[in-house]
Amino acid sequence: MSDTESPQRTLPQVVAATAAALPGHIAMIDGDVTLTYAELDAARIEAARAFLAAGLKQGERIAIWAPNIWQWVVAAIGAQSIGGVLVPLNTRLKGAEAGFILRRSGARWLFTVGEFLGMRYPQLLQGEELPALEEIVLLEGQAPGTRSWADFLSAGADASAAEVQARADRLTPADTLDILFTSGTTGQPKGVVTSHGQNIRAFETWSATVGLTEQDNYLIINPFFHSFGYKAGWLAAIIRGARMLPVKQFDLDAVLAQIHRERVSVIPGPPTIYQSMLTHPNRGDYDLSSLRLAVTGAAPVPVSLIEKMRNELGFKVVVTAYGLTESCGVISICRPEDSAERISHSSGRAMAGVEMKCVDAEGNTVPAGTEGEIWCRGYNVMQGYLDDPAETARTITADGWLRTGDVGVMDEDGYVRITDRIKDMFIVGGFNCYPAEIENSLHSMPGVARAAVIGVPDERMGEVACAWIVPAPDAALDEEAVIAWSRQNMANYKVPRQVRFVSELPMNAGGKVLKNELRQRAAAEQQG
Repeated sequence: MSDTESPQRTLPQVVAATAAALPGHIAMIDGDVTLTYAELDAARIEAARAFLAAGLKQGERIAIWAPNIWQWVVAAIGAQSIGGVLVPLNTRLKGAEAGFILRRSGARWLFTVGEFLGMRYPQLLQGEELPALEEIVLLEGQAPGTRSWADFLSAGADASAAEVQARADRLTPADTLDILFTSGTTGQPKGVVTSHGQNIRAFETWSATVGLTEQDNYLIINPFFHSFGYKAGWLAAIIRGARMLPVKQFDLDAVLAQIHRERVSVIPGPPTIYQSMLTHPNRGDYDLSSLRLAVTGAAPVPVSLIEKMRNELGFKVVVTAYGLTESCGVISICRPEDSAERISHSSGRAMAGVEMKCVDAEGNTVPAGTEGEIWCRGYNVMQGYLDDPAETARTITADGWLRTGDVGVMDEDGYVRITDRIKDMFIVGGFNCYPAEIENSLHSMPGVARAAVIGVPDERMGEVACAWIVPAPDAALDEEAVIAWSRQNMANYKVPRQVRFVSELPMNAGGKVLKNELRQRAAAEQQG
């Protein structure tokens, strides 16, 4: 399919069009399971019939809480084909965190697995009040009180394929495709609502810009619950007809072996992935000559790393991009022809059909080379936050500009360099961490009077959480106890790796914690 060809406007049209154009082309290899695009389309229709039989109505939500497996994609596109709305859940969430999103989204079905990396997902939800949730379906594994994926599918055997097609035909580009939950400064996750048309246009543009083709073997390392693994991952692959190779659990030796075996050409991910590949002692044992395209971001990428990726790993194209959940995951992209310096020092320029600018505190555009908050406007801006018009109005201006909360500098060619984050967010191993959310959890720990969280540099993860805690009177707290409690109650990437106990937190006259002062203290500690 050519870069200019974009007749598909809803997800079922995308899948059907690729299946019609490339029926015998392999769509996905996941362990022992291989699906051609014709078989993926047939699996989509089978799943859609099962959803029809289960009573899924247009606009109702289905949640998926599972690692990168082929059933994840089939369940998602099956529901989305008849107007169901996808709600992905981070596999690292604990029961209370997942319960909040399930309640907030009103999901009627949850698709999960019996166990993954020691997490027994159905068990984690015991004790959670989930009034809307009717059924838990296991894509893999076993758990009491759940239904198997095979049983769910078989219940749709008598459902009408013609009705599936009729429901798909009634979908419009403006219909909601998904709700991805992102955390924010309030500490409560917010549901970002986006449509079929927005996402398909965004990733038709993204995949054409980075040069993804039907000849590519795409190793999808990023998790499906994240925009990078879902939208820039399997959705982009389906749009282009590329072969998907989902990675369930990242293991460098297994990844190198897979590159060698499957002739992988495309790898996305944070810079740490490529650094690990470069320093692997047995890299020479694997044939990596098939590597062609690397898409990175989420952390600064040194010029030296880009040059090594090109010269030592053989990547012909290395690109960085910038986006957020509220922009369908993408705003700006570097171009394949950009220099290593430009790729290292910027996150690209706005993709076609999207505007981007830097503004001052009053919303006035600042001159090129001057720091300001990044705003974007275009078809990719979310429809809004789920059931939260006030927060939506605070985030999107009356004339349609999305306030990203990120500070950057734009050059005269429109390339943007991210310099700071207004929202205090920091990135742990590619995952966004929001201090307010961690603080909210810590405030529920017995013995904690007040807590403030900052990101501090970490050689392996990029940044990690450092918690500053004011203990309650007579509380017997130590670093070990706080970390152990955190591991029990929050996703691993959010867990503070360092804890500091103080009698009081530095605050301004309005009672707001002075995070910059905490950062200065932490930096002084490291230097000392």
